Order: sequence, then C-alpha cells, then structure tokens
Amino acid sequence: MKRTYIAIACLSLLLLSQGAFAQDAKIGLLNALQALFNSDAAKVVQEELEQEFSIDEERAQELTEQLGALQEEYQQNEAVMSEEEIRRMNSNAQDLQVQLQLIQERVQQALQAKNQEFLQSMQEELAAAVTDVVAEGGYDLILNVDSAPYYAPVLDITAKVTAKLNESAQRQ
Repeated sequence: MKRTYIAIACLSLLLLSQGAFAQDAKIGLLNALQALFNSDAAKVVQEELEQEFSIDEERAQELTEQLGALQEEYQQNEAVMSEEEIRRMNSNAQDLQVQLQLIQERVQQALQAKNQEFLQSMQEELAAAVTDVVAEGGYDLILNVDSAPYYAPVLDITAKVTAKLNESAQRQ
C-alpha cells in the first residue's frame, strides 16, 4: 500500500513537471498558403498571369457588356417584339453566355495549374523560411492556423515567414 502511494506521488510529480515544461513551450501558428501567396514571388507570378490573360479579360468584359445591352434592349422592347425576335435575342444571349463561360473555365484551369506549379516550386523556399523563423524565434512547436479554433494573433508567424521568403528571394 505504501508503495502504491509512493508510485502515485512520483507519477504526480512527473506529470506536474511535464505540465510546467509545456507551459514554457513557445508555440507559433502559420498559414503557409497565405505566407506564400503574399510573397513577392507570388506577386511576380500574379503580374505574369494578368498579362497572359489580359486579352481573355478584355473579351470577357466585351461579352458581359453585350449581354447587358441585349438584356436592356429586351426589357425596353419586349412588348413590341415578335416571337421570332425574342427567340433570336435569347439565342444570341445564350451564345454570348457560352462564350463567356468557356473563357472563364479556360482562365480558371490555367490559374489552378499556375498556382499548383507555384506551390510546388516554392516548397523548399517555404521550408527554409519556416526553419529560419523557428530558429530565430526559438519556437518549440508550429501549428497550422486551420487546426486552431482560436489563437492570440501574437502567435501568428505568417508575416514573419513571408518576410523571410521575400528576404531569400532578394538574395538570389
């Protein structure tokens, strides 16, 4: 019986000492995607994409304006239009919508591919930036912000990692 009490007391001391150690742990939270996409490298890729898809964007704007004009014309002249004119307008509107949707899908697919390519190309740089921030800050644990239902903003190291990414890019 005495041994049981001694064992329980030792276990309690051990657990308390681990709890005290855990209280001294320095924890950081990171949104890796935000760190990457806020970096200067991401801004360069974004500018390239804007240039690459500027023609598609202009065409989409034209199609949207044509659709708006068709809709306005329909609303103003609906009462005096023949069934044939209404069918023609509906057909034109559907054609414009299909063209607009095709442009949007093409751009969306290209954006997804470019984002995936960017993420893969930046994995090593991200790991190095996180390692640098951890070493400089003396962090014991880094968690993904998505895994924490609540955290104090002071724990977020995302901006520090972005700054390291930018610093690293400038050195190259």
